[in-house]
Amino acid sequence: MALPKKEKNYLPLIPTKVGVERRQEMLDDITDYGTFLPKGVLHADLDKGILDFVKDDIKLTIDGKVVPTVNKIITTQSWSQFTETWDFQDLDKNVSLPFIITVRQPEVKYGKFQGGIANIPNRREFFYYTVPTWDGQRKGANVYKIPQPVPVDITYNIKIFCNRMRELNEFNKIMMQKFTSKQAYTQIKGHYMPITLEDPVDESAKEIEKRKYYVQSYKITLNGLLIDEDEFQISPAITRQVSLFEFETDKRSKRVKIEPPRPNSFDLDLNFVSGNTQLSEIFRYTADINIGMTENISSFSVTINGNYAGDDLTKIQISDGDTLVINVIKNDNTKLALIKTDVVLV
Repeated sequence: MALPKKEKNYLPLIPTKVGVERRQEMLDDITDYGTFLPKGVLHADLDKGILDFVKDDIKLTIDGKVVPTVNKIITTQSWSQFTETWDFQDLDKNVSLPFIITVRQPEVKYGKFQGGIANIPNRREFFYYTVPTWDGQRKGANVYKIPQPVPVDITYNIKIFCNRMRELNEFNKIMMQKFTSKQAYTQIKGHYMPITLEDPVDESAKEIEKRKYYVQSYKITLNGLLIDEDEFQISPAITRQVSLFEFETDKRSKRVKIEPPRPNSFDLDLNFVSGNTQLSEIFRYTADINIGMTENISSFSVTINGNYAGDDLTKIQISDGDTLVINVIKNDNTKLALIKTDVVLV
């Protein structure tokens, strides 16, 4: 029976969180040691995340020594230049194998992180968090909004250079174990992003004149997200203000005089004094004026806002702001003339 090569030096006494508690733990991890907004992720952050993934998660150890990894992203344009100026050399200026590099393809495609479902147009902001505020006098809250992250697919090639097939097999075992579930995950600024693996490609040197070494390339695709912090929006929500008032309790307040309710109709007498045959009035309400009894008047004419309305009317309709002019013909101009009306408010 084979003995296990790995031994645990500790017991997992703290249970692992699952379900809703695990989702809350992931959310707290995103906003930990920072603001209430998520950390922004750009192309440079995705490249650094892949380098950390290669260095930490698929680390290769041969004879107790860690195989060195190039700590920078190499593009396909600079790959030929790198092969001529690489730093993995011994004292005789020969390339020291093995080592691992990461080559990125320059094109960045629109991602499939959302599973190909319909996208939300117009880059609108969505509610993310509500943060309470207090400035010593007013209590309120700020509403944090962020737009939908942009999914991107970036392709990388992880290449291992070695002299022996044993080293190639060991690295292949690590890659197969890491991607047993068809994908692996890396955490970039608190955001978990999946990585998928395609079939490896052999790029070993086969010319007789050249030095023999193995080169195997593993093509991986990062299904990442772009989150631009310049698109975050912070807007104030409801604000409550504390107001304090002082009252004097020694003095009694005056009683408020209760007025009778305003009637819907009332009587209005139009008086034309001796020698006067015209009366003008601007009304501040809308009403119907019903003409009643007249004294010392043979006839009268009505004009509203300069427009002739008629003679000897029995009902006059007035709107708010109208100017009413009544001209009368008296029987005796030396005496008082009177028109009794009933005004009904509308």
